[in-house]
Amino acid sequence: MNYPHDLEKLISYYNKLPGIGEKSAERLAIATLEFKDEEISEFSETLKNAKKNLTRCSICGHLTDQDICSICQDEVRNKNVICVIEDYKSVFAFEKSGKFNGTYHVLNGLISPIDDIGPEDINLESLVKRVSKLDNPELILALKPTVEGEATTLYIKKILENQKVTISRLAYGIPIGAEIDYLDNITLEKALEDRKKISE
Repeated sequence: MNYPHDLEKLISYYNKLPGIGEKSAERLAIATLEFKDEEISEFSETLKNAKKNLTRCSICGHLTDQDICSICQDEVRNKNVICVIEDYKSVFAFEKSGKFNGTYHVLNGLISPIDDIGPEDINLESLVKRVSKLDNPELILALKPTVEGEATTLYIKKILENQKVTISRLAYGIPIGAEIDYLDNITLEKALEDRKKISE
């Protein structure tokens, strides 16, 4: 298909988004061209501002436009229960379920020697510091059931073995290989309810 150059470039950028194929990218690009001039300007500014202003929470690593995210600032939350997850997309999934009243810790990755990602490359040091300041905390490890997820789970258990901390993980009702942020609310709720303590 021979698109005008600017349209082709616009399509190529939409095509970079996850789950967007060539036809969907074409539809989105053409739909964008239907925007009014002021909508295009606002859309452009919104993209730039999101990229510029969104950062990581200094406590949990979640995405925020402040130094400390709204979840960590929420005094109603149980600060003694921390759900450890791979990335911030999973926070949104848990929050949609509305069933978790603890806080989160975003690792921003998993230990993966084959990809040359070690413990020092993910957000683990701040997790250890958080746990050391709490009284009998519980960690819920909500990591995907893959080799990388298991390696990270075992490492966290090892580095915290001399601290007074209860470590549990989501029940294995979650399908093997599933991405947390694609799970439905009921599956997440049941997985939280049926979490198991990691045996010694």
